Amino acid sequence: MAIDQATNGAVPQARAQLDPSKLVITLAKELKPLPELESLVFGETKTDHMLVVNHDPVHGWSTPEIKPYGPLAFDPMASCFHYCPNIFEGMKAYIGPNGEARLFRPEKNMARLARSAERVALPPFDQDAVLALIKRLIEVEARWIPKQPGYSLYIRPTIIGTRPGIPLLAVSESVRAWPGGTGGHKLGGNYAPGFLPQRVAAKQGYSQILYLLGDDERVTEAGAMNFFVAIQRDDGNVDLITPPLDGTILPGITRASGKLQLHGVPETLKIHTHERTVTMAEVAAWSEQGRLLEAFCVGTAVVVAPVSKIGWKSKDLILPTHEGIETTMIEIQTGKKEFEGWSVVCF
Repeated sequence: MAIDQATNGAVPQARAQLDPSKLVITLAKELKPLPELESLVFGETKTDHMLVVNHDPVHGWSTPEIKPYGPLAFDPMASCFHYCPNIFEGMKAYIGPNGEARLFRPEKNMARLARSAERVALPPFDQDAVLALIKRLIEVEARWIPKQPGYSLYIRPTIIGTRPGIPLLAVSESVRAWPGGTGGHKLGGNYAPGFLPQRVAAKQGYSQILYLLGDDERVTEAGAMNFFVAIQRDDGNVDLITPPLDGTILPGITRASGKLQLHGVPETLKIHTHERTVTMAEVAAWSEQGRLLEAFCVGTAVVVAPVSKIGWKSKDLILPTHEGIETTMIEIQTGKKEFEGWSVVCF
């Protein structure tokens, strides 16, 4: 899904409001064959249609349109290529137990998209209206939602600044985010600087980068995922720790959905959750002391990814791994397990 937006860097005063009732649907004349699920590569296969809405500072939002998937035409001087005022979300549509299409906490995605838009002076939008349009797109593309467990339809709402601007030279360093920066928002510009260090890590046999910040090597994020550690306390209970939302950490929706029992931890034990600074030296010390029960990363794409080892100072910390949280989270996302209304039926 693409939302094409025009901006000159100032907060536009919208005129026409976004109206889902005016949606125009133009269906593709020929539908693509559905791929074999086993051959899928994340992000490579596109569905038949996309949702597009234009905005300009004078007229506001245009009539929303679902039309055949295809390229978008941009001026080479468009600001998206130079200033990167582009934001996006990551969502998934699942098939529920009765064949219905479901989204996992979509209102959280809309709220985060709105915060990101405000942060880079993109126009405000009606969150309920955008969600209604996304649901209509999912209805049109319902045949693309896999029915086999473990698969889903990935949806990427995007706002792209396209007004012409002056090109700038961006210089990247191997830092995911920094105090006073934009690490707490889902901006396109946060990710490109990590491509090169990620390639270096892959050559050394690691799947992702755990970004450390400052002289004390504070843990921030693993690639684009939120990071957690589970520590055995002296009283026998468990501390579940994740770095705080200090502007360098993306407020992940899966991160905020951790009201679940840790695999292997008896329900009689208490899990004390903490948002606090964690240094890599602490993680290494907990591992050496045998107190590190588990480390894992969370995000929309991976859901929950157990961490099996961390390379640090020419040494690998080998960690125990479990899949219990991932299994429970997927059951909630797909509607197999009801939990606080987090899985929302689209139609």
